Amino acid sequence: MSNLLQEIEAQIAGAKTATAKQNVGVVREIGDGVAKIEGLTDTMLNEMLDFGNGIVGLALNLEETEVGAIILGDYTKIKEGSEVRTTGKLLQIPVGKGLLGRVVNTLGQPVDGKGPIKETAFYPVEKIAPGIIKRRSVSQPVQTGIMAIDAMVPIGRGQRELIIGDRGTGKTTIGVDTMINQARINKAAEAAGEKDFRPIYNIYVAVGQKQSNIARVIGVLEEAGALPYTVVVVASASDSASNQYLVPFAGAAIGEWFMDNGMDALIIYDDLSKHAVAYRQVSLILKRPSGREAYPGDVFYLHSRLLERSARVGEKYGNGSLTALPIIETQAGDVSAYIPTNVISRRSSSCVGRSIRFARRFRRADQGDEASCRSYQGRLGAVPRIGCLRAVRFRPRRQDAGAARTRQAHHRNL
Repeated sequence: MSNLLQEIEAQIAGAKTATAKQNVGVVREIGDGVAKIEGLTDTMLNEMLDFGNGIVGLALNLEETEVGAIILGDYTKIKEGSEVRTTGKLLQIPVGKGLLGRVVNTLGQPVDGKGPIKETAFYPVEKIAPGIIKRRSVSQPVQTGIMAIDAMVPIGRGQRELIIGDRGTGKTTIGVDTMINQARINKAAEAAGEKDFRPIYNIYVAVGQKQSNIARVIGVLEEAGALPYTVVVVASASDSASNQYLVPFAGAAIGEWFMDNGMDALIIYDDLSKHAVAYRQVSLILKRPSGREAYPGDVFYLHSRLLERSARVGEKYGNGSLTALPIIETQAGDVSAYIPTNVISRRSSSCVGRSIRFARRFRRADQGDEASCRSYQGRLGAVPRIGCLRAVRFRPRRQDAGAARTRQAHHRNL
């Protein structure tokens, strides 16, 4: 008996006590990918929340008595009364060259069935855009392969060029052709052994698109040999509004890794109209005050902070660039609607596809019709805010580009 008491006393003496503080709350309400949580204190904005079973959420609304969070995953597994814990971390996704040639979701998880991804680092989804000191002027071109755009509306590395038009006017086609052209130029430079050549890597962000359309785009890129230079980030129409709201920011984070590591990237947001609709849905469920067309008051900030992350930075800050081609779908050619005017004010210049010319068999800008794709600066007198048209236009093309706008205007008047 004495030996037993001695063993118990020794175990008690050797016992170590440690206290750990955990912030735990309870789900009060769940529905449509949005949860209302009670009991969470000291929660940060955009902090990751652990709902258990591998399901994470993002804190968006910080109120006096509860926290509103969006669910990134299968929210049907979450029930009222479930426990939620804070993580103290911001939402991050894997980035790096290991994502090239892969199809990933909002969280950077592969959805193409090709196995795990070898990430280089993790980048936050939300990040402050580079300041004016970090930026440098735009002087290097991004060749789309479409003669009318490259001659009249040349795009520079680090610029934001809006592609806007009605449904079915070839907006996605311009983006896909641009990605294919970058892959063609990259392959030609690799075959020639050019040491000073800087390839452009593509990031295609599909927001609210049908899965059949996304599969068609991936098939075209794979057939053209452009997929090894491309990262496809997907939140299809069947995904929740939360995933559709976050996927453009996830694509921007992937592109920023290339920019911060001395490389050039091209990102295509297809399209930001559906992105605004998804954000409106999330905001209304969170009971945020609605404004014009039921959009929340910060919908302009939604797109401005996204597009401002595209830049060309100086040598001290990464010496790379991120070029953005946002796509906006209009209704009956109304470019003065709420979301189109918001994005127009944040771009460098615009490329407009008009449904009337499309119906008249002027299908694409590279099929002999320079008037089917034009810039706002020719009609409204606006100028690019970043860089200079002359600086990013190839010298042999400058002579022909001077009269192209005049010929375009004459052709449109006929």
